[in-house]
Amino acid sequence: MNRPTSTALAALSLLSVTALTACGGSSEPDPATDKPEAGASTSASTAEAPSPAEHLAATIVTKADTDGFEVEEPDAEYAFAKSTDEVTVDEPVCAPLAYAMNQLPLGTPEADLTRLTSGPTDAPTKLTKGITFTYVTLASYAPGKAQSAFAAARKAVDACGGGFTAKANGNESPYDSVTAEKVTPAGDESLGFTSTIAFRGVPHILHGEVVRSGDVLAVYFSVDGMAIANGRPSDAKLSPTVVKAQNGKLG
Repeated sequence: MNRPTSTALAALSLLSVTALTACGGSSEPDPATDKPEAGASTSASTAEAPSPAEHLAATIVTKADTDGFEVEEPDAEYAFAKSTDEVTVDEPVCAPLAYAMNQLPLGTPEADLTRLTSGPTDAPTKLTKGITFTYVTLASYAPGKAQSAFAAARKAVDACGGGFTAKANGNESPYDSVTAEKVTPAGDESLGFTSTIAFRGVPHILHGEVVRSGDVLAVYFSVDGMAIANGRPSDAKLSPTVVKAQNGKLG
C-alpha cells in the first residue's frame, strides 16, 4: 500500500481543518373555468417532484441531526478513486466492498452523495487517543436497482472472507479479511461487516454497514486515520449517533 489509504489521509486533513477554526375575489367561480385542464394535475406534481440528487441533498445527515458532530464534504484530493471505473479488484466479487470502503457508490445509481462525520471530542483526547471518522454515502437508484446493489454487497461479504486487493491510480489497498457483523436492523434490509488491514505491520479493524430503504442505499464506513498514520492499532467502530440519525432520515 503506497499510503495509509485515502480515508486515513482525509482524516488527517479534516483534523487540521477542524483544529482551526394569497387572496381571492368575492365573485362566484365559473364552473367551466374552475376545472383543471386534463393532465394539469399530473404535470404539476411531476414538476414539483425532486430529482434524485435533490432528494439525497435533502436527506443526507447534517450537523443539526447529530447532536454536535462535525459533518463535512470529503476532500477530493485524498480520494482513492473518483469513480468505480478507476478501481480494479483482484477478486471481482469483492468490488462492492472496495467501493463501500472508499466512498464510492454501489451498483449503478442515478445520484450519490458522501459526507464525512466526526464526533465531538476535546483536543487532548483527539491527539492522544485518535479520532474515528464515519463516512456516509447515500445513493438513489431506479426501481429494483437498489435491491440488486444490496444483493451484490451481501454476496461480497459472504465470499471475501480471505480478503482482496483494490488498486486505483497507482495506489493499492490490500484488505486481509472480511467478516460479517451483526448490526441493528434498519430500513428494508441491512448488513454489517468488518475488514482488517495492516499498515507497516500494524493491524487495523474497519467497520462498514449497508442499509437499503426503498430505492436508496446508505453505506457507512469508519476509520481511525490518526491511528493508521501514527502506527497505533485501531478498531474504528461506526458512530451509533450518525448511523441512527441517517437511518431515521431515510424512514
